[in-house]
Amino acid sequence: MTRASTPRRALEGAGDPLAGLSSVGHRRLARWHLALALVMGLWGGLDALFLRTALVTPGLEQWPAETYNAFFTTHGLTMLFLFVLPAIWGFAYAAVPPLIGTDDLAHPNLAVWAFWLQVPAALAVRSGTIGGILGVAGLEPIASGWTLYPPLSVLSPNPAVDALLVGLLLVAVGTAATAVTLVATIQRRREIRWLDVDTFTWTVLTAGWMALVAFPVLAAAIALLLADRTLGTAFLLGGRGPLVWQHLFWFFAHPLVYVLVLPPMGIVGHVLPRFAGRRLFGRRSSVYSTLAIGVVSFTVWAHHMFVTGVGPSVRTVFMFTTLAVAVPSSAKLCTWLVTLWGGSVRYSAPMIAVLAAVGFFVVGGVTGVFLAVVPINVRYTGTYYVVAHFHFLLAGFVGLSLVAGAYYWYPLLTGRRLEPGLARLHGWLTIVGVAVTFGALLFVGLAQLPRRVATYPAVYAPLQQLATVGAYVIATGQLAFLLNLGRSLWVGDPAPDDPWDLEDGPSHAREWR
Repeated sequence: MTRASTPRRALEGAGDPLAGLSSVGHRRLARWHLALALVMGLWGGLDALFLRTALVTPGLEQWPAETYNAFFTTHGLTMLFLFVLPAIWGFAYAAVPPLIGTDDLAHPNLAVWAFWLQVPAALAVRSGTIGGILGVAGLEPIASGWTLYPPLSVLSPNPAVDALLVGLLLVAVGTAATAVTLVATIQRRREIRWLDVDTFTWTVLTAGWMALVAFPVLAAAIALLLADRTLGTAFLLGGRGPLVWQHLFWFFAHPLVYVLVLPPMGIVGHVLPRFAGRRLFGRRSSVYSTLAIGVVSFTVWAHHMFVTGVGPSVRTVFMFTTLAVAVPSSAKLCTWLVTLWGGSVRYSAPMIAVLAAVGFFVVGGVTGVFLAVVPINVRYTGTYYVVAHFHFLLAGFVGLSLVAGAYYWYPLLTGRRLEPGLARLHGWLTIVGVAVTFGALLFVGLAQLPRRVATYPAVYAPLQQLATVGAYVIATGQLAFLLNLGRSLWVGDPAPDDPWDLEDGPSHAREWR
């Protein structure tokens, strides 16, 4: 592949993103995944906006408590399974093949089949919302929480719960198939030495292997839940049944967090040095830390269960394993900061997003380390402190890393350029909104206000209202992104062969050659 061919080929192939549904080019697969992620991210973000609107006042003045519960249920499921996952796979399909020197996928038909499973999966997961909008009798929004804890999830008569479970099974199968495609592509189609593989590709490879271990566990747990709901079994009811679900769910869900976090770490490690004018410091240690996170993340799930009655020895073991995963994460932070030190930083839109992501990574990481400590966890696990911590990582770090990837690789995907002013506006509105929203919720959490509750004491109203203002700022930022996207696709200038002027830099990447 020649350097000059990349943006031009993208421009030629972007005219009809759905042309040839069986076409298997990696860029087309990337565009499909990112389009799905954009649609579902907007839908899930709308749920969050409704949540924050409901919390403007301490009482139930906008919607009943059941509607509030439905909003946070669908928000969590949509953003995790239908927004972040497809976005990560989209960037992987876009960048990994050229980064490893190939233009072909190992199992292209499997990749196409895996993507199209996600469309009925999305409809099934959101079937309750769709049924409520269309007025389908008996089909109501799901209000059992995104963790689907029994007995509520088992005993709910809402048929949308069954549809949701089927949708999650499709997500599990499709994700496993996507992981097989990417892992096999990296391991079998790679035309460069392992020592020359970039850090983003290493994070995708590790996340793919993690998904192949974790998602079958989700599928098994959902099968048990479906059996209890439809066949009258009692795998997850009575006795220790609810704890069995929690062990299965969190054994899957905490590695899922790192499946969602590792590729954004790779994006930061890939984009940051290119706009810092330096090679990534400690590249080899960054790869080792990626592998360490992939292994250790499977040993920390029970810190989500410190308040379920597990014994002191179990608590202690999982406290230390949870603290241990912070070590390789901190190593990554050190490589980013040292790379910036003494660099010639260019504050383009991707770099602004990356720098903000690193800042939110620090805040989310530090607040997470405190939650690993048993006494602190017991006190704060049911409060807004956890909401703030989780969203500093997911909305702050992961979200802004994806924004950086979107801006950086946009010319690779479309052959066009985005308008820099609108891109910076989008970035800054998102950064300020995230900081305001979850900074306010962090203070509310430190005051031990319970989460997942539709009402609250009036004394917390100013901070809750501030968080809602921040949420609307985030939403305004996304409107700027949509405007920029539409403008670029309609009248945007074609991207040059070297859209970020990296050719003469020390960290010019293969995808632009």
